[in-house]
Amino acid sequence: MSLPPTLQPYADAWTHSIEAISELVQPLAEREWNRRTPCPGWSVRDIVSHVIGLDNEMLGDPRPIHTLPRDLYHVTNAHQRYMEMQVDVRRHHTAPEMTSELEYTVIRRNRQLRNESRQPDTMVRGHLGASVTLEESMRNHAFNVWVHEQDLRASLGRPGNLDSPGAHIARDVLLAALPRIVAEESGAPRSSAIVFDVHGPVEFLRTIRVDIQGRGTLETAPALGPAATFTLDWETYVRLACGRVSLESVADRVKAEGEPELTAAILRNFTVTP
Repeated sequence: MSLPPTLQPYADAWTHSIEAISELVQPLAEREWNRRTPCPGWSVRDIVSHVIGLDNEMLGDPRPIHTLPRDLYHVTNAHQRYMEMQVDVRRHHTAPEMTSELEYTVIRRNRQLRNESRQPDTMVRGHLGASVTLEESMRNHAFNVWVHEQDLRASLGRPGNLDSPGAHIARDVLLAALPRIVAEESGAPRSSAIVFDVHGPVEFLRTIRVDIQGRGTLETAPALGPAATFTLDWETYVRLACGRVSLESVADRVKAEGEPELTAAILRNFTVTP
């Protein structure tokens, strides 16, 4: 049985990223599992634990019964506590335990995907008990796993896969958030256009048009006389949008043209991931 056509790209992206993660961590020495990553408070081990936990939830496994320590400075809200549970429960696992569980989880998920018969609009369990469609769940999962692959690559000094199937899923997920960021959170002027010109392994030119009611829409058509234009490379776009770097640390890689207050507001609200 094959997946519905609309779900297959997400399965392919997940497969590509999870295999890359397995390849990255398989040869690591025990001490390398403790390396810091771009995610505050998380090591290489923690990110792999998180990825395993995400896939366990896709499988419908029960969440672990575990009490978090009170001294986790990076855990400050309900969403972070939810995500930390799968991470903290594995903090003392050895490298062989981690790679073995990752391998077993991947085997189970591949079996699940081969046998998947649900339709894209089937409602499934999401984070924090929310209900989402199967398509949204698989899209978000492919996005998350690719982003964490990039986190591991940054930590281990192994750049790559910036143009992989997961990268294109990430592009679409991040672009979908731009109308809200520009029109609602940053207060772009009504009847204006904001242009994003991104180059590198994944290239695109997109315009956010804000209508007279203040609603933003994503368009591929270029804009004449935009209120603001942002030019940056794909890797910087991803790292900013996913909250992996501060604007100050990549200011030399972002060219912002337009009213300074508007460009500053958009960049201040640019992070999409929690």
